[in-house]
Amino acid sequence: MKDIKIIVATHKKYQMPEDDMYIPVHVGKEGKEDLGYRGDNEGEHISLKNPYYCELTGLYWAWKNLDAEYIGLAHYRRHFIHKKEKNRFDGVASKAYINKLLDEADVILPKRRHLYIETIYSHYQHTMHVEPLDETRKIIEEKYPDYLEFFDKKMKSRSGHMFNMCIMKKEILDEYCKWLFDILFELEERIDPKQYSAFHARYLGRISERLLDVWINKNNIKYVEVKVSDMEKINWKKKIWSFLKAKFTGKKYEGSF
Repeated sequence: MKDIKIIVATHKKYQMPEDDMYIPVHVGKEGKEDLGYRGDNEGEHISLKNPYYCELTGLYWAWKNLDAEYIGLAHYRRHFIHKKEKNRFDGVASKAYINKLLDEADVILPKRRHLYIETIYSHYQHTMHVEPLDETRKIIEEKYPDYLEFFDKKMKSRSGHMFNMCIMKKEILDEYCKWLFDILFELEERIDPKQYSAFHARYLGRISERLLDVWINKNNIKYVEVKVSDMEKINWKKKIWSFLKAKFTGKKYEGSF
């Protein structure tokens, strides 16, 4: 059996998978009340950046501090699953299931999400402040020009692997995180997240979702896809209505769904 550790990023007490492969991690723990989980403020960390980087403060912590053959990221309310069950936690992917998949490839990603009527870029442009995404392109052009064509292609595509969820062999995660956080730290320097509302200040976490495929495609990384399930019901009516308002009236999102 492979040595696999998947952190479950959370900011509150919540039901967690029982499999010991999963490690609940309190993201943004620095200065907060102890929830009884491991904190992303242990060892080398960026815990205080959580209001801007979201679950990435957990990924950074895992990258810098976890010792395992494979490291992954899931969310307290969103998990990789092996099948749908009435009790959604009964379907969360087990270590045996993940172990078998890692015989096929060194990287596991969530099932591709399709936008259909929007591109990755236009969807972001309609729903968020697009300036940080445009600045990201400039940074890639300056620091990683070999990636630029892959960035442009991804922005024109209508699907992607979202949520910052992944499971990677440690050596691959090392390379990905070096590239990702180098770009994001530079972006934060150029565009202060404090100028935005609390919701839009999280642009660094959102842009990283659009960068995962850029890195995967540029480096021709072989991966397998796994279904993802939300542990809570999504208000699809509100989500669709908010998107239509954003697309046709220019009103940006102002909250999660």
